[in-house]
Amino acid sequence: MATTAATKKPTPTPSPAATSALRSELGGFLRAHRERLTPGDVGLPDTVRRRAKGLRREEVAVLAGVSVAWYTWLEQGRVDTSRQVLDAVARALRLDDASHRHALALAGFAPAPGAAPPAHGPELRAVLDSWPDSPALLLGPALDILAWNRAYATLWPDPAAIPEERRNLLLLLVTDAPHQRLLPGWEPVAMDLYRHLRTRADRHPAADGFRRLTARLRADRPDLAEWWACRSVGDFAPRTVEIVPEGMGGVPRAYGMTLLLAPQPQDAAILVQTHTQTAKPPAP
Repeated sequence: MATTAATKKPTPTPSPAATSALRSELGGFLRAHRERLTPGDVGLPDTVRRRAKGLRREEVAVLAGVSVAWYTWLEQGRVDTSRQVLDAVARALRLDDASHRHALALAGFAPAPGAAPPAHGPELRAVLDSWPDSPALLLGPALDILAWNRAYATLWPDPAAIPEERRNLLLLLVTDAPHQRLLPGWEPVAMDLYRHLRTRADRHPAADGFRRLTARLRADRPDLAEWWACRSVGDFAPRTVEIVPEGMGGVPRAYGMTLLLAPQPQDAAILVQTHTQTAKPPAP
C-alpha cells in the first residue's frame, strides 16, 4: 500500500551528541590523511626538517584556501563546514573518490551523483617531476593549474600560495603583478593562450569552467574587452620568452616555452619552459 503524506515519518534530526561525534570522526579522518602526505605529494618543496610527520595544518589551509585557525578547528571537530569548503579540503589532501565520499558522509552531505574521475594521475605527476631543471605545469582544459614541479615553484610564484579559485595561468598572467614582472612580455603569451582556450571552449559551449573563466576575465580586466570579444582560435605556438627572475639584478633569462597536449583529462596540456641562454642585460 502506498504511503500517504499523513503517514510519512519525518527524517530524524541528528542529536547534538551524534553531530559532535561525527565532527570528531571527520576531524580525525582528515588529520590521518594529512599526516600521510609529504610536501612533494602536493607540489611543495621538501627542504625543511620536520618534527612531525606529514603536512602542516597551515600548508593544508593554504592549499584549500581557508584560514589556519578554521582548518585547525575542523580537525578538532569544533566547526561545521560547507560542502564547497570540504571539497576544497578534500582536493588539498588528495583524497581519492572513496575517501572524498566518506568525508562528505561524515559531514552530513550526500555524495555527488556520478563522481568525476580524478583530474590527473600519478603518471603525469611523474612526467612533471622528470624535468628537475625545467619549470612545468599541468593545465586543465580551461588553463587551470592542476599540478606543477619544484622547478616551476622556484622560478614562478608558487601556485600552492595562490588561492585555488585564482589558480589559472591565463588569469594570473593578465591580473597578477608578480607574474607580469617575471614575464614583462606577457601580453603575446596571454593572447595566444586565450586563442588556445577559445579553440577548446567552442567545442564545449556548456562547460562551466570556460564560462566562469571568461566571466572572471571580463570582470577583472574590462580594459581588455577587445581581447575577450575576439573569436580567433589556434593552438599555442612554441616560442622563446625572456623571464626576469627575482634576485638576479634585473637580468633576463631566455626560456623556450612549449605547450604539449596531454591525454587525460581531455584537452589538458603540459606547459614546459627550458632555459636556453642568458639574455643580454638591458642597455643602460
